[in-house]
Amino acid sequence: MKNNIKDVLIYNVGAVIVGLFISACMLFFLKVNPAEVFAEAFKKIVSDGYTTGEILVKATPLIFTALAFSFTYKANLFNIGAQGQFYAGSIVAVTLSLLLGGVVPTVPLIIILLIAVFIAGGAVGALIGLAKAKCNANEFLVSMMSTYVVAAIMDYLLRTVLRETKGEYLQTDPISKSAYLVNIIPGTRVHLGFIIAVVAAIGVWVLLYKTPLGFRIRAVGCNSNAAELSGIRSSKIYVIAFLISGGLAGIAGLTEVNGVQHMLLQNFNESIGSFGIGIAILANGNPIGVIFAALLFGFMNVMGTTMGRLPGLNIPSSIIDYIEGIVMICVIIAYFLRRYVNTRKDKKLLMKESEK
Repeated sequence: MKNNIKDVLIYNVGAVIVGLFISACMLFFLKVNPAEVFAEAFKKIVSDGYTTGEILVKATPLIFTALAFSFTYKANLFNIGAQGQFYAGSIVAVTLSLLLGGVVPTVPLIIILLIAVFIAGGAVGALIGLAKAKCNANEFLVSMMSTYVVAAIMDYLLRTVLRETKGEYLQTDPISKSAYLVNIIPGTRVHLGFIIAVVAAIGVWVLLYKTPLGFRIRAVGCNSNAAELSGIRSSKIYVIAFLISGGLAGIAGLTEVNGVQHMLLQNFNESIGSFGIGIAILANGNPIGVIFAALLFGFMNVMGTTMGRLPGLNIPSSIIDYIEGIVMICVIIAYFLRRYVNTRKDKKLLMKESEK
């Protein structure tokens, strides 16, 4: 177990370092010194409380989408549709906020919203799990395609019933302040959603490793046939795992709509689901590790934004996606490389034992 954790740390930390090194080298094409740029950007981040707080703001929804992928991964399932479940949660969050904001007090309203967005995202996830359980459908493809369906529904709603009053833009009216997720650090945009995300990560860890349901999920993930022989219904676990996974991604929608945007915009945060996958892989599917991996991606996002605002330099804003994308690719490559090396080791051990 210790060797496995050590291998994960070596490969993943190495992948992040390689990704950042490649990103730094590419800055030479912009005729800037990457060491100086990184140092200046880092100095600005740590010296400004508002900018430091942005790391937590960016990390909050990523924790949820990474947890969504991690949860199904423990059952050997792949939820590639967290983006769609995120949109489902966003739609429900903004709709209820517009209807109940200013009518229902803040605390009960937030509780209602949490339950509603979990159900919305969970419903999308449960349908994917049901397709897997009843029709043995490929959950990878079904979950991926579900994103386009939910995105199309959101686009339709923004063009019709949810469109802002003037009808000039594809967005909703701003929600009432009574529906905001309150700020928890003065002078920043850090909101209650970050606390909810951390609690959710801890809760998912407890569920997976300290409860009978978590044991069943992990048992199905290890060997579904053996789990069936022991009395665990894999089909039921597929639905439950995707339901909880989708619910977690749905809450990410609440944190963005009610914590940051305070309205729903067309195609906002289009990459939040895909980055969640990279974060989950970086954390090796560990819910607690997801918190720190998301903070790392949040830091890189803020670092890219800060670099683009440095005076006297012509660094494009797309550098944010570039850095995160390169690091994520390196992390995914490291994951497959680690699996390849471990598989070869296992084969050699089996060959030695068979020779004896």
